[in-house]
Amino acid sequence: MGQSREPLSSKVDVTVPSVARMYDYFLGGKDNYAVDREASEQLLKVVPSTQALAVNNRRFLQRVVRHLADEYGIRQFLDHGSGLPTQDNVHQVAQRVDEASRVVYVDNDPIVLAHGRALLEENDNTAVIQADMRDTEAIFGHPEVERLIDFDQPVAALFVSVLHCIPDSDDPAGLIRRVAERLVQGSYFVICQLVSEDATTRDFVTDFMDTSTHGNWGRVRQEHEVLRYFDGLEIQEPGLVEVSTWRPDSDVGPKQLTQEWIEYGGLARKP
Repeated sequence: MGQSREPLSSKVDVTVPSVARMYDYFLGGKDNYAVDREASEQLLKVVPSTQALAVNNRRFLQRVVRHLADEYGIRQFLDHGSGLPTQDNVHQVAQRVDEASRVVYVDNDPIVLAHGRALLEENDNTAVIQADMRDTEAIFGHPEVERLIDFDQPVAALFVSVLHCIPDSDDPAGLIRRVAERLVQGSYFVICQLVSEDATTRDFVTDFMDTSTHGNWGRVRQEHEVLRYFDGLEIQEPGLVEVSTWRPDSDVGPKQLTQEWIEYGGLARKP
């Protein structure tokens, strides 16, 4: 999920925490290193809701992909900053609805590329590419994207829990606009990021993650800032919300119970 400012490399740096590997740790995965686990545990001491937040965010991703495939008929997905493969990935959810669904995962972490390619060896309708999610030109011109995605048809562009990795100087709202310009009417955007209305939490997490990841971080933002990402798009019901409350599968489903920070966003359509 992290988007490094350094040139892309095939080398995994096990001395610096990775956002993707920390997320994997919070989800109970095994594709992480001691440095990732240590940073994750330090973060939990100050914001103990982080693990529940990661789990709820993953469930949101699965629900929204299922709705896009089943309810909206979307068969193409471009997942920016996808992170490490875990249980019920985008292609698995979408291809249960229609096995012809096509998915491209984009991440700059070389460990994501290695694990993703191993997972997808026998799935011709899915690919993982190593790219910086800010480099729209490179992504849309990548051979695997050109092979799998028909840009004359609607696409779902996913930006799930990644825009907080982009600093203001790189204009995350501008990234959404660049992608929207390239997609046809009727395409969809899934956008959410970490927010907090508490300045102390925002400042601590932003400073901690920026220092821990050696600058591969943006900042925790506020809800009103996330609204800017949806300029020119039609926000779908139930609007922008804390993601565990986005079209829950049942009234007894897990909710985000603590509010130090939340994952905030929703689904929108390009008119």
